[in-house]
Amino acid sequence: MHTDVERCVRAVQSKDARFDGWFFTAVVTTGIYCRPSCPAVPPRPANMRFLPSAAACQQAGFRACKRCRPDTSPGSPEWNQRADVVARAMRLIADGVVDREGVPGLAARLGYSTRQIERQLLAELGAGPLALARAQRAQTARLLIETTSLPMADIAFAAGFASVRTFNDTVREVFALAPTDLRARAPRCAQGGTAGALTLRLPFRAPLNPDNLFGHLAATAVPGVEEWRDGAYRRTLRLPYGHGIVALSPRPDHIACRLTLSDLRDLTVATSRCRRLLDLDADPVAVDDQLRTDPVLAPLIDKAPGRRVPRTVDEAEFAVRAVLGQQVSTAAARTHAARLVTAHGEPVDDPEGGLTHLFPEPAALASVAPEALAMPRSRRTTFTTLVRRLADGDIRLGPDSDRPETRARLLSLPGFGPWTVDVIAMRALGDPDAFLPTDLGVRRAALELGLPSTPAALTARAAAWRPWRAYAVQYLWATDSHPINVLPA
Repeated sequence: MHTDVERCVRAVQSKDARFDGWFFTAVVTTGIYCRPSCPAVPPRPANMRFLPSAAACQQAGFRACKRCRPDTSPGSPEWNQRADVVARAMRLIADGVVDREGVPGLAARLGYSTRQIERQLLAELGAGPLALARAQRAQTARLLIETTSLPMADIAFAAGFASVRTFNDTVREVFALAPTDLRARAPRCAQGGTAGALTLRLPFRAPLNPDNLFGHLAATAVPGVEEWRDGAYRRTLRLPYGHGIVALSPRPDHIACRLTLSDLRDLTVATSRCRRLLDLDADPVAVDDQLRTDPVLAPLIDKAPGRRVPRTVDEAEFAVRAVLGQQVSTAAARTHAARLVTAHGEPVDDPEGGLTHLFPEPAALASVAPEALAMPRSRRTTFTTLVRRLADGDIRLGPDSDRPETRARLLSLPGFGPWTVDVIAMRALGDPDAFLPTDLGVRRAALELGLPSTPAALTARAAAWRPWRAYAVQYLWATDSHPINVLPA
């Protein structure tokens, strides 16, 4: 979008928050860069330059605005919608792969050379993978500086910097303030955190309807791994350097996020996965405008706009749970999953009580004796085949997954039909166009609304909803009184 100068100028002059994260405005006369909705007086159009990423602004020598804090904008919705190599690279960078494995590790996961990855990212985002990861480290460092009382040296390494000197230089360059000055400017109420415990505000593009989002997560919560407590969805997280516990609560203009981490180096990854879980980088205006063109869906959208697709923090976990949920009720699926968690999950300590385990990894589940599974023989075969293929790495589910290839691999497994593959594509792979024409809830809603109820006819009708059919499913499901559609009390 940053190449459409006229449109960008209009967005800046109207301070339109819908475009935050789509592009950044660099002001040549002041040397700063802002989000489109910056409250400052808009500069003259001749002094504006539009860049696709915060990293590109930093590479061009601009520093972050102290009023609008552009580094805290929601992420671009493009990286969730698209499935090409640039989008997959951006999802991996957000997941901290460059910090842990370097650019060669990023390229190896994507199946390209480092030169190809750097060239494609530079062409589209104005910055290479190292610069993009550096911008992310700077944002993490700012968060830790302003919300904890940790020593600066600890913050430097927790944010992913190789040395305290690099940390100091980066913070000064990006924010035009030394780390200690940045902490002094932070509101007192934001400080006082302790090591391993953080309170964050996760931004999103309005509107956001929390009913089906948190309702779905709470209604399907696996005891010991997830729970709804005091207005918050809580769950355990398996992270690269340790484990964590997160509590997420909906607020009118943000999601309140409370993180307890065994290792602060996991902060960036944990935040990224929470954003992905709640689909916070979506563009609800674009989605709803497209779906509203169907006169049958329009009343549903006007009644409760801004529905998101509830996703997952662990793609392999969700695939296992999708198999457990085949042809059984929500309660039965939770019971099956809870038994596996109790028998094979890794115990964790929850300071608030209630959460007891991490969901078992595929390697642990691959050793489960089939006869110990309380399910039909055919589903046992489906379960054991899936966890074995996940444990061996024959099937990889993650932010870097090639969606068409992964769909084909899943469909080749015994017991995997279109419903199972599409629900995994929707919630684990993040495909915004995944559709479930054979789902009972979707067919029931279609019948009630006067839409075609047979899978083939409904799929043909849904062609007009592309590329947002996964969101159409949320609106169709919401016509039912099932607990997944209700925000818990």
